[in-house]
Amino acid sequence: MKKAISAFIVLLLGLSLVASGCISGEKDSNTSPSSTVQSTSQTKVIIIRTTGATFPQYQIQKWIEAYMKSHPNVKIEYEGGGSGHGQEAFLKGLTHIGRTDPPVKEETWKKFLATGDQPLQFPEIVGAVVVVFNVPGVDELKLDGETLAKIFMGDIEYWDDPAIKALNPSANLPHEKIIVVHRSDSSGTTAIFTTYLSLVSKEWADKVGAGKTVDWPVDKVGRGIGGKGNPGVVQALKNTKYSIAYTELSFAIEENLKVVALKNKDGNFVKPTDDAIKAAVAGVKAFIPSPTEGYKEDLKQLLNAPGENSYPIVAFTHLLVWQNKGGKHYSKEEAQAIKDFLKWILTEGQKPENIAPGYVGLPPEVAKIGLQAVEMIETG
Repeated sequence: MKKAISAFIVLLLGLSLVASGCISGEKDSNTSPSSTVQSTSQTKVIIIRTTGATFPQYQIQKWIEAYMKSHPNVKIEYEGGGSGHGQEAFLKGLTHIGRTDPPVKEETWKKFLATGDQPLQFPEIVGAVVVVFNVPGVDELKLDGETLAKIFMGDIEYWDDPAIKALNPSANLPHEKIIVVHRSDSSGTTAIFTTYLSLVSKEWADKVGAGKTVDWPVDKVGRGIGGKGNPGVVQALKNTKYSIAYTELSFAIEENLKVVALKNKDGNFVKPTDDAIKAAVAGVKAFIPSPTEGYKEDLKQLLNAPGENSYPIVAFTHLLVWQNKGGKHYSKEEAQAIKDFLKWILTEGQKPENIAPGYVGLPPEVAKIGLQAVEMIETG
C-alpha cells in the first residue's frame, strides 16, 4: 500500500513538472527574440538633430513638443550654443539642421559649398532683441539709441547720469555704477544688437562695429560681464544689481524681466509687444534672396524700421539645411523626416496656437520662400 501511494505521488510530481514546462514554453514563445525585433522595426524612430541659435530657443522647443506628439516616429533633439556654433556644426556635419540668427556670410557660405553639397538658408520666425535691466526701485526706463550705445561703450558710468535722467525725469535713478552684461560666445543675438547700435550711433559703428562677437569696451573698464547663451546672460543680470543687458524677448517674458522702452525711428518710445514687432515687419518690404544664395540677405532690413509703433530691434532667425545632393548628408529616411518637419514649421507652426510668447509668425510671402526651399531637399 505504501509503495502504491509513493508511486502515485511520483506520478503526480512528474505530471506537474510536465505541465509547468508546457506553460513556461508558451510564455517563452510569446517573447522570442524574433518577435521583439519585429516590434522594434515597426516603431522605428528617426532622430533629427538641430543646433545653433538660442534666439529662437523657446519657439523651437514649442514646435518640437507639438510636432513629436503627432509624429511619434520622429525624435528631434535641439542643442543651443549660439549662431556661430550652429554654423560650425552644420559645416562639420554634426547636425542635420543648423540655426542662425544673422544670415550666413559669403565666406562661410563658400565653405559650405566646398563640401560638395548645396546649402539652403531661409527664415523660420520673427523675434525681437530687448534691453533688460536690474535696478532696484526702478521699474520703467526709456532709452534712445545714442544713450544706449554710450552705456554699452562704458562712456556713461552711473545710472543717474544726466543723459539717462533727461529721458527719465520721474525715475528714482541711483548713483550706482552700471554693470553691462553681454554674450561671451559667438552669438546671433549679439550680431543683431550690435548692428542696431551701429545704425543708431556713428561712434559705436566707428569704434566697435557689429558682429557675432565684438571687443566690448566695458570689459576694459571693469564693468562688463560675459554670459554664455541667452540663458547665461539672463542669469548674470538677475544675479547682479544695477546691471543692464540685451537678450531675446521670449527670455525676458519667461523670466519676468524689466524691459526698456526704446526710441524708434519715428521718435516714439516703444516696448516690444506683438503689435510693435508686427508693425516693424510691416514697415519694410523684406528682401529674402533665393535659399541657394542665403548670404545675400541683409540683416539690417528689419532694424530701426519706420512706423509710429514699430519696435526698433526686430529680426528674422534662420534655418540651414542641405539640399542633400546624391544623399551626401542625409539618409533617405532622414531627408524625408526633415522635409516633413520643416513643412510643418512653415505652415502649421506659423499658426497662433503654435507661436511661443515673444515671437511673431512669418509674413506669408516669406514662408512661401522657405516652402520652396524644402521642396529642393533630395531624398535619394
